[in-house]
Amino acid sequence: MIANRGEIAVRIIATLRRLGIRSAAVYSDPDRDAPHVRAADVAVRIGPAASAESYLHVERLISAARSVGADAVHPGYGFVSEHTGFARACAEAGIVFIGPPPGAIDAMGDKIRAKKMVSAAGVPVVPGRADPNLSDADLREAAIDVGFPVLLKPSAGGGGKGMRRVDHPAGLDDAIASARREAAGAFGDDTLFVERFVSRPRHIEIQVLLDAHGGAVHLGERECSLQRRHQKIVEEAPSVLLTPERRSAMGGQALAAARACGYTNAGTVEFIVSADRPDEPFFMEMNTRLQVEHPVTEMVWGLDLVEQQLRVAAGEPLAFAQDDLRPEGHAIEVRLYAEDPAAGFVPSPGRIAALTLPAPDRHVRVDSGVAAGQTVGTEYDPMLAKVIAWGADRAAALSRLHTALADVHVAGIITNAGFLRRLLALDEVVSGDLDTDLVERRLDELTARTLDHDVVAVAALAVDHERRVALDPSDPWNLRTGWRLGDHAWTGWRATVDGSDVNVHSRGTDRSREVRVDDGPVMVCSVHEPPVDDPVAHRVDAVIDGRHWRGRITHIGSEVWLTCEGDTWRFVEHDPVRTTRGAIGPVEGVLRSPMPGAVVAVNVAVGDIVVEGQVVVAVEAMKMEHALRAPFAGVVAEMHVTAGAQVQLGATLAVITPEPVHETRNET
Repeated sequence: MIANRGEIAVRIIATLRRLGIRSAAVYSDPDRDAPHVRAADVAVRIGPAASAESYLHVERLISAARSVGADAVHPGYGFVSEHTGFARACAEAGIVFIGPPPGAIDAMGDKIRAKKMVSAAGVPVVPGRADPNLSDADLREAAIDVGFPVLLKPSAGGGGKGMRRVDHPAGLDDAIASARREAAGAFGDDTLFVERFVSRPRHIEIQVLLDAHGGAVHLGERECSLQRRHQKIVEEAPSVLLTPERRSAMGGQALAAARACGYTNAGTVEFIVSADRPDEPFFMEMNTRLQVEHPVTEMVWGLDLVEQQLRVAAGEPLAFAQDDLRPEGHAIEVRLYAEDPAAGFVPSPGRIAALTLPAPDRHVRVDSGVAAGQTVGTEYDPMLAKVIAWGADRAAALSRLHTALADVHVAGIITNAGFLRRLLALDEVVSGDLDTDLVERRLDELTARTLDHDVVAVAALAVDHERRVALDPSDPWNLRTGWRLGDHAWTGWRATVDGSDVNVHSRGTDRSREVRVDDGPVMVCSVHEPPVDDPVAHRVDAVIDGRHWRGRITHIGSEVWLTCEGDTWRFVEHDPVRTTRGAIGPVEGVLRSPMPGAVVAVNVAVGDIVVEGQVVVAVEAMKMEHALRAPFAGVVAEMHVTAGAQVQLGATLAVITPEPVHETRNET
């Protein structure tokens, strides 16, 4: 049984099917028709949408495993994959847990204890203070002693949840409160510790594999330095930072850390390395599970890690030693998320009306857990799929991945595909000059998208085409060419593209039209009709003022969704009767929710005085917390929500009014 969902469940099922092992899926109510449910041999409902009542509910998971007669449970990653209680419950039920012993999970799950354990084994750790039960006052004192900038990190869990970088003492209190809240919500434990922030840090992790017979190997490193808010975005193997000698040394350190806690099965030991001092790696943590980025290791080392996990869990010794393993080529992975980079990476839930992903081949791999027609909610992580490319060298892998992402088309929700293509094209990424702050430093240019009139022109052609298809072509009054004696007439309408209102005018024939956007120049457009490979997300091949435009287009009611080179535009023609659109975000002191989700904190009350930038309320969706701050100094005039409330996109949360100016006058 796979105690998980989404792309990792689909991926595990594929290996089980290849090995002739029957698979059982579990699902919550929103996942009833999800791809992982359809892929499995049998499926069991485990509860409602809330993770605590389904994918995190140990008793229901064990009951499901018993009901299908499962011999073993694979936890995937996230949810119960590092849950000591679940691993023990499996053992008590006579079910094999495909992962390390509960004691190893327990030891490495407590980051404070783990640092002390590996340090005793001779593995270097980052300077800091990692005592248990540090109070807020202890954390402040430790941060000042270590010296800014520092990292606040949760003792439990991983994946960047609850981690905060603090650069100045003034930001400590808010950071501690936010980190504790997020850690408690994600892991049920708000214990924090403090580490020195390493300058120009690079995130290097070593894949290890150990059996119960003393066999142990490492499968080289993965570089995961391209991150945002401590969440990995791009991962690759190998790293350009490591020489063969450094790789061997770090592999030895990783195995020493694993042996220190009696580890067996697959795991990952994570290190932080300064780009300025690559010979000084520091242990960060050990992930006692399969990693999201494991496909890059599989493509380079030629092993199926899930198969190896199954064999070790079945008691088999490793069939190879370290000297038997030889890496080949380079592999790079990106994570495709349902999020809007241009809007601050807020989650983008909704129904997937159309989905086109790159065609897999021997060089490109796609691990996906979604399908067209599926609704992406706010209950779980927003990752939709992973796209991985292999090449004989790094340049070939980068090129293939960049090309593959151009084939991504998702209509109905916004994704980060275009952002990923721009990131892969950065000079620093191409050269391999990476660090964990690179994305944040270049964020403005990576997320900035000016409204290209080419896009509007293509959307206009699409709208015209749909209108013509819906009309009887034999009726001359239905022709929309704008024909008249002397010249074609202009047809005009108003629309919204990516939040910007535009006026569009067009005229011409089916194949050749002129389009003008607002007061811009007239663009000559011609449309070629390639073979229809997808009737929902059909390809568009157009020439606009001599520039070629290739993409896909999907009609969803009155909306037109266009994708070109990974970027997505939503084109909405205005209803001439109703043209008022609501604003989202802080407008004239009104704070609106940037996404549907749950209010996790309300920090002020009506009548409170706030300063510009002060956190007023925080909303969480898809495991992401978004803080809404006062746009200016003033007074809280209205508060529309309380902690725990569920809110919709654009819902008014609070209203801030400017603080009145009090004048002092002398009476005479």
